[in-house]
Amino acid sequence: MNCRQVERRLPGYLDGAITARDHALLREHLSACDRCREELENYRALSAQLARLEPVAPPAALPAAIRARVAEVQPAWARLHRLWSRAVLVFEDILEPLAVPATGGILTALVVFALLVQNALVGVPLGGVVANDLPLKLVQPARLESLAPFPVTGATGDEHSRSGVLLVEATLDAQGQVVSYRVLSGPNDSITNRQLDQVLLFSRFRPQLSFGRPTGGGRVMLSFSDIRVRG
Repeated sequence: MNCRQVERRLPGYLDGAITARDHALLREHLSACDRCREELENYRALSAQLARLEPVAPPAALPAAIRARVAEVQPAWARLHRLWSRAVLVFEDILEPLAVPATGGILTALVVFALLVQNALVGVPLGGVVANDLPLKLVQPARLESLAPFPVTGATGDEHSRSGVLLVEATLDAQGQVVSYRVLSGPNDSITNRQLDQVLLFSRFRPQLSFGRPTGGGRVMLSFSDIRVRG
């Protein structure tokens, strides 16, 4: 090991930071070289002087200066990521308080839309048409406007007269005309049917309304009391 190699390893020799092989070679060289031993003593004196120095506190502005310098040398993607993170936080602060009211409004709009579509496509309210039930005036059932003043009497095959109730269900078209009917209770013979044909033909009905437009398929219940049956 020559003097130049020894000079480079003298600080590590003092601190014990060189390998055992280099340490042995350096000791062997120092034992025979006065110049290198003098240089070693200079390093020892310098180390002793440095050990007696008081620690100096860093300036208060040093951390901020370091962060600013680091920010200047950061790549572009790091700055974009930082801006994106700030934007996300701002949007969360703004939108999070509105999340619950907005969700409630959306659900309400969906329910109203479903009801409107159901009534528009089917033409009847949910659960079927109920008597005297006009939800939101969207669907209105058919009804009787005026009944023709013709008696409904028919023969039952006996010679006695008796009172009863004739219950009829009539189905209307979009013009309010009776397209069919059926007797739910009471006499259902040919004479009674001819009399019902005459009464229903000259009676006035209002057809079923869906969103204010006449639609077919409306039904009207008619009850005839005190039917006189003659032989």
